[in-house]
Amino acid sequence: MDREATGQGYLEHLTDPDLRLLATSAGMRPEVAGQLRGRPAIVLELVDRPELFGEVFGRDDPAELARISPFLAFQVAIGQAGRELAEVGFVAERTAPRAKVPVFDAPSLRDFLADPARRLFLAELLASFVKVASGRYWTRTPHGWQRQRYSELDPVRLAQLAADTPRAYRPGVYRRLGDVSLFLTGVYPDYAQRYAFGPLDAARLLRATGLSPDDEAGLATAPPIELLEQLGQRWYRRASALAPARTWQLAVVVQVAARFRDARRVLNHISDRYLARVGNPWFGPPAG
Repeated sequence: MDREATGQGYLEHLTDPDLRLLATSAGMRPEVAGQLRGRPAIVLELVDRPELFGEVFGRDDPAELARISPFLAFQVAIGQAGRELAEVGFVAERTAPRAKVPVFDAPSLRDFLADPARRLFLAELLASFVKVASGRYWTRTPHGWQRQRYSELDPVRLAQLAADTPRAYRPGVYRRLGDVSLFLTGVYPDYAQRYAFGPLDAARLLRATGLSPDDEAGLATAPPIELLEQLGQRWYRRASALAPARTWQLAVVVQVAARFRDARRVLNHISDRYLARVGNPWFGPPAG
């Protein structure tokens, strides 16, 4: 992926305080920070400096994290994950709430994080859930118009919204369904295991994906994490298939769909090792 374009993607989220931290952490004068907006490739290098992790996540007062954007904090954590995974042979895999086993797929996770465009994808994903959207919409039923409620962290309601959305807007809703699946399984796997949805809701979601009866039957009894992985992959692919134009950002969505489990395990690692250590001030726990 083009480093200039990816660096520009980083700059779209970085605030002026973020750029000052990047500059001073690298030994530059603070007044140079403004010039970084015209040097996206340099920004990629500065964000990935190992020293930055200690300056962001090693502070005595976690409240100081509020001085920088959530996007930068997540990007720094993602960079640290890439460095740590280069030195280990396995990661901890969630098999049940509060239960983990070693999985020897660290090389695959390192490869996933080697692309700065995929690192950008993960940081944007996490930052997009700092504020969760919810609301109401109207839908036609056999009994007339009825008001429905939705939350971004409720895949069942969001899937229903996708079915009721005009075709031109469906790529965005399906993309968000993929994001929700990845966020829940990556950051809140215990919640996803226990509360994401019940058997009836799972069956409804499977029907909504357009699976064949055989495939649907095979997944109906799958563990929640596996089911959300399968659904997330399909929703990302549907968003890509329905999109009116192909962009490099959409190409990354397709890559993540193909490597959904790698992306999910990277987020598990980040959530357990870095977000939890500072009290995770960005996300409130899903209601369950």
